[in-house]
Amino acid sequence: MKSEDWEPYYVRILAYFGFSREDDERSAELLSALLPRNDIALLRDTIRGKDCIVCGNAPSLPSDIKNTDLTGKVVIAADAAASVLFSRGIRPDIIFSDMDGMDDDFLDMNDAGTILVLHAHGDNIPLVRSWVPKVRGPIVGTTQSTPLANVYNFGGFSDGDRCVFAAHELGAGSVQLIGFDLDDKNVDPIKHGKLMIARKLLKLAGHDV
Repeated sequence: MKSEDWEPYYVRILAYFGFSREDDERSAELLSALLPRNDIALLRDTIRGKDCIVCGNAPSLPSDIKNTDLTGKVVIAADAAASVLFSRGIRPDIIFSDMDGMDDDFLDMNDAGTILVLHAHGDNIPLVRSWVPKVRGPIVGTTQSTPLANVYNFGGFSDGDRCVFAAHELGAGSVQLIGFDLDDKNVDPIKHGKLMIARKLLKLAGHDV
């Protein structure tokens, strides 16, 4: 999704949660300043024309991994789903993360070639400041607000739906979802709201989850 098409959805999400656009933009500017490089060309080449599997971090992910043929597919992990994959001997090709599920395994995967697509929003400024300078491998920055020269907005709000929107925007041949559970009732109201919005956004991208 182009950033201008994303804008009306973003404005409604800000109003729903009471989030601050100014904080989102402040975080994006910090990310822009800290990024050691811009590997958008590598990210695009990795996705374009390929069959992609986007992995969410639902409890079903381990069984979904067993029942899914990943051979020859581009494996895209939503944040902490990367650690589930890595613990099972699968290094994702790409990780989309707002860094709240990030740990040192992400850096190890990145050193081995995994592209980190790190996201700035108003609540994660300390994480941006802490993690981005540690990244040595391929990296791309994203925002949910106004894009910058080296910080992109492909649409999407949570890590999982951002993966999906980016895969489509960057020309994936196909996009399959595993490890997604948007009916989890054991979450706080904020998380429940995010799951509801994720379902609506994924439907926009052609995925009825």
